[in-house]
Amino acid sequence: MNGVLIPQTPIAVDFWSLRRAGTARLFFLTHMHSDHTVGLSSTWARPLYCSPITAHILHRRLQVSKQWIRALEVGESHVLPLDEIGRETMTVTLIDANHCPGSVMFLFEGYFGTILYTGDFRFTPSMLKEPALTLGKQIHTLYLDNTNCNPALDLPSRQEAAHEIVQLIRKHPQHIIKIGLYSLGKESLLEQLALEFRTWVVLSPRRLELVQLLGLADVFTAEEKAGRIHAVDHMEICHSRMVHWNRTHPTIAILPTSRKIHISHPGVHVIPYSDHSTYSELRAFVAALRPCQVVPIVSRQPCADYFQDSLSPRLSVPLIPDSVRQYMSSSSKNPSFFWLLKRRLKRPRTQGVVFESPEENTNQSQADRDSKKAKKENISPWPGDHEKQPSHHPLWNKKQLFPDLCSKEWDGAVSFSESQKEVTILTDPLRFSVHLRPTDEGFLSPETREEIALNSCVVPRGAGDGSVVTGSQHAYMGHSSPLFQSSRASSLPATAFRGLALKYLLTPVNFFQARFSSRSFDQQVEKYHMPLLSTDKRIQNSNVV
Repeated sequence: MNGVLIPQTPIAVDFWSLRRAGTARLFFLTHMHSDHTVGLSSTWARPLYCSPITAHILHRRLQVSKQWIRALEVGESHVLPLDEIGRETMTVTLIDANHCPGSVMFLFEGYFGTILYTGDFRFTPSMLKEPALTLGKQIHTLYLDNTNCNPALDLPSRQEAAHEIVQLIRKHPQHIIKIGLYSLGKESLLEQLALEFRTWVVLSPRRLELVQLLGLADVFTAEEKAGRIHAVDHMEICHSRMVHWNRTHPTIAILPTSRKIHISHPGVHVIPYSDHSTYSELRAFVAALRPCQVVPIVSRQPCADYFQDSLSPRLSVPLIPDSVRQYMSSSSKNPSFFWLLKRRLKRPRTQGVVFESPEENTNQSQADRDSKKAKKENISPWPGDHEKQPSHHPLWNKKQLFPDLCSKEWDGAVSFSESQKEVTILTDPLRFSVHLRPTDEGFLSPETREEIALNSCVVPRGAGDGSVVTGSQHAYMGHSSPLFQSSRASSLPATAFRGLALKYLLTPVNFFQARFSSRSFDQQVEKYHMPLLSTDKRIQNSNVV
């Protein structure tokens, strides 16, 4: 992967690993060769800056959404913010890199000085006439394409290499010419050959769509037998394919590349036609710019020692403005789905149980309470065997909130009206009515509604009567709630809120200490209520006496 995170800045060029991008917030793409797009896919969801041609190819081939692609005109300067408030900005200028369609160099100017990132490029003297480079600017850092930065590697110019290819084709006038190329690049060479030999160049439909955007001569077609020059994928140039082609028609293959390739068939010819700058060209380029430092893009091939005599004195490292530092340390403006989900889960939820002061009604006799209790037990649809109750009931699904709710019998009664879809749990000892209300719809399962018990609400019951709370105290439930599985009115099993469940409800939250087991919470609840129970017993004994 050929990409860089520029130090002391939020800039990343040809770098698409968000896990390692760290403080990078501005992402730039030089061109669409695969070694510069590693990690870039249709899931990319951050602003990305590139040339218009690269923007088109990026959307068509990698399906990156157009909403994230920012196409910048080549040869023009663009001002981009370096923080969230627009206090710090930088100027970026795109310069034609003379490498492949859409390839550009980026010239960054800001608080960090002036940085030129060449990407892959083939130097020509006309580059030094670019307005952005002719204003006497001091290049502080030059990120240089050092692919061919080797004094021992003697490469011809592209004009010389193209002439060699023309001479080779002329020596084989009766042959089909297969030219092995990568998915992008050397389209101008194909145009030159077509005009030289007055023949169509046969391309794949995918490549034909691309060349139609470049404004080249109308010499390309997708018809297989229309011309004698065929552009094919470089991987097709192999021994087996050469044997197959020569069975039907005499064929030679040409690989225009400066890479070392093992020739497996006598009909394969490697011509050193390169889209990367030669060593002598790089020397001329650096000598003309005289940057303060040269940083190689291909890290496995150090080249800084070759340009020591062409460098200007180094400058001090710039300080990062506070607003930029905050921007770099903040999270991205367009977080991923998992980041949003994590934030949603951490959000404080609505209090599950709300207490109101119980009405004072302490004059009812114990006999009245016992009689009401007996009547309620007679209408209960489940005779106390909670193991037969539906496992999807919300009160049992929230066992972690009420640890003993499923293990103890209920003494209170539950009643509701089918027509009004309301639920009221009557708790006799403290005169509470517990209404079950649905919780946050964003976390509900539409099939099971398992979260429905989390937002329970406790309100006072009517004084002295056993009626269900009505009016504003009703909690209307959806028809899909598991509480309404039959068409006739029914009721839920009763339990004694005098048990551990009610103790959980009545225990102050600040009394609990952080633990990760239900047993420790049970012990803390019992510890809190132990002195209260002792006090109640003493009061009862004094009343008996």
